[in-house]
Amino acid sequence: MSTRNLDKVFDPKSIAVIGASNKKGSVGYILLRNLIGAEYEGVVFPVNVSAPAVQGIQAYASISQVPRKVDLAIIAVPAKAVPQTVRECGEAGVAGAVIVSSGFREVGPEGRKLEDEVKSIAESYGVRIIGPNCLGFIRP
Repeated sequence: MSTRNLDKVFDPKSIAVIGASNKKGSVGYILLRNLIGAEYEGVVFPVNVSAPAVQGIQAYASISQVPRKVDLAIIAVPAKAVPQTVRECGEAGVAGAVIVSSGFREVGPEGRKLEDEVKSIAESYGVRIIGPNCLGFIRP
C-alpha cells in the first residue's frame, strides 16, 4: 500500500463533516463541536441535507456543493448511506475519509458486504479510509 494522500488525511487543510447536526448530543453535533473547540486551523464544511447552517457555520447539502476541494471527510451518516457518500467524496476529489458510522462487519454478513462495497468504492477513487465504526484519530 502506498502513502498516497496520507498527508491530507493526517494534516488536512480542509475537513467536511458529513452528517453534521444542530441536534445536541448527536454524533454529527459532537464531531463538529469538537473540531471547532479544538481550534482547528483549516476550513470546516458542515454537510447536512436539510440545514442551511450547522452550529452557526454555513452548511452544504452534499459534498459536491462544497465550494473548495476537501482533504478529509468525516462521515457520520447511517451505514446504508455510506457507500453513496464515499462515492460522492471520490467524485469530489476528497483524499481521505474517517467513517464514524457503525453497522458494518460488526453486525454480521450483511454488514460485511456493505463494508466490502465501501472499500471497493474507496479504492476505485483512491480515497484513503479510516474506519468504519471508528471514533477517529488523534494526531500530536
